[in-house]
This record gives sequence, structure tokens and C-alpha cells, in this order.
Amino acid sequence: MKRILLLFAILAVPAGSHAAPQGGQPVALVTAETQNQLIAVDLPSGRVLRRLHMPADPQNVVTTATYALVVSARGGAVTLLGTRRLRVLKILRGFASPHIALFVPGRHFAYVTDDARGQLAVIDLSRRRVTRKVFVGYGAHHMTISPDATRLWIALGERARSLTVLDTTVPGAPRVIGHVDPGGEAHDLVFSPAGTRVWVTYDDRSSIAIFDAESRRQVRVITAGSPPQHLAFDQFSKARHAYVTSGDDGTLRIVSLRNGHTLRTVSIPSGSFNVSTGGSLVLTSSLTNGTLTELDENGHVLLRKRIAPAARDVALAVLP
Repeated sequence: MKRILLLFAILAVPAGSHAAPQGGQPVALVTAETQNQLIAVDLPSGRVLRRLHMPADPQNVVTTATYALVVSARGGAVTLLGTRRLRVLKILRGFASPHIALFVPGRHFAYVTDDARGQLAVIDLSRRRVTRKVFVGYGAHHMTISPDATRLWIALGERARSLTVLDTTVPGAPRVIGHVDPGGEAHDLVFSPAGTRVWVTYDDRSSIAIFDAESRRQVRVITAGSPPQHLAFDQFSKARHAYVTSGDDGTLRIVSLRNGHTLRTVSIPSGSFNVSTGGSLVLTSSLTNGTLTELDENGHVLLRKRIAPAARDVALAVLP
């Protein structure tokens, strides 16, 4: 019965989130960079369903109901896959050092940061090609888009001293409109579910700064684990939690969105830096020991299995 409820929660996820809003089989897509593979893992059994060859050094993966994007840094490529049948649709090349991808909510576009060139690449998913590249600042790395898809924040480096803000009202033609001083070496950043705040993690401190999305001013600081931290929010319509990983600590903190207090700290495999959510599921992957961990929204471990020498990133898909 619990798995039925979990799957129902996945199906209820709004479009543009990590999980697919269609019925079927929940599957974790994990990047195994040392093997140049994307591994599809059945949940919660942990059975490996498929191993897809990727261009060299696949690091980050994101999904929607229809597509997945896998970014291969050393290969200078971005692979577009169809999630319904888990097949490669096209390999996009011509990047110097691509790193992070995201899908624009409710639009047929995706964005990819290119560290070396300081660019944001715009991918038209309907045409399956890059249609524009915008200079945003050298080191362009982690990024986050507002739920209404009108603003994009980009960290200029894994230890960013500056964040670039873009207007994405016209998703195919984003434009730079300003910069934010994070007040330290920013690492990851995510818009809150309501779109009114931007949470920023750091590489030089055990805390998270929360910025007002409109004024771009820091309004709060909360406790986190050892840096660098990554974070994701639960994806219910009335989101309650932030999930903050500290790979060096081997911890996942469940933080209240209401007051910023840590509600629970869960032990996860060391090296579990990246985290993603879908419905009532939380997924992390360990870069150092290749372990995939699946948890429910309250931090109860549903699966813990080693699937590769190194598991860089993970996203949720739902197969028919």
C-alpha cells in the first residue's frame, strides 16, 4: 500500500519537476562517469534495467515526463533521451565544458551552462538543437529557474563570488539583467517552491543563505552540514521540506520550509552530494562509492545499493 501511495505522489508532480507526471514504473537514472554510462535502476528493487553508453564523463542528468538530458563534461556533449523508451534521440556537441542542465517549466526549451566559455546554451527541444548561446560570465555552473519560468539565477563557478540573474520571460532568448553578491563562495542554488526565495549553499561555510527573489537581498541564514552542500525541495503542491545533502558528512538534513529548522538528520553514504526529488521520493547518489539511495519524504531509507564505481548524479523518470 505504501508503494502505491508513493507512486501516486509521483504521478501528481507538476510538469517541469524532476519526476514524470504519468503512470508507470519509477526508475532512477544515474550517471556513472567513470564507466561513461547512464544506468536505469528500478525502484525500489534496485534491479539494473539498462546501461546506456554516453559521451565521455557523463556528470549531470535531469528529466521531465518526455525527456532526459545528460551532460558530459569531458566529452563536450549533451545527450537528449526520450524517457518513455529510454532511447537516445540526439547527441548535441560543440560545447567546451558543459556542466548543468535544466528544463524550462512548461516550455519546449532547456538550458545548459558551459563553464569554460561562460555561456548559457539554449536548446529548442522541438527542433532538437542549440538555438542560442548567451554570455553570462566565465565559470557558469549551477543554476535555478523560478517556477513561473521568468527568472534564472546562475552561479559563476563551484565557488562562485557572483551570481548572474537572467530574464527568461522569452525562454528562447534569455537576457542578463543583473548580478548578486552571494557573500561567500556559493555552490548550489535553488528557487523555493513558491518562487519568492532563492536558497544558496556554499563551499566555504556550513550554512545556507536565503535571498529574496525580487529584491535579491539576503533575508536569512540557516544551518547546514559541511560544505559543499546540495539541496532540493519536496514537490507536493504544499511543499514543506528542503532536503540538504553534505557529501563529506554523509548526511541528509530535512529542513522545515516554515522556520528553517532541521527536522531530522539522516545518515547516507559518504560522497552523496547530489540530491533530487520526485513526488514523495528523495534520491541521492554517491560519487565516491557508487551507491544509490532512495528515501521517502520523511527520510526513511527504501533502497541503498551500490551500482557503479562512482555515481555522480541521479534523477527520477517514470517508464510506461
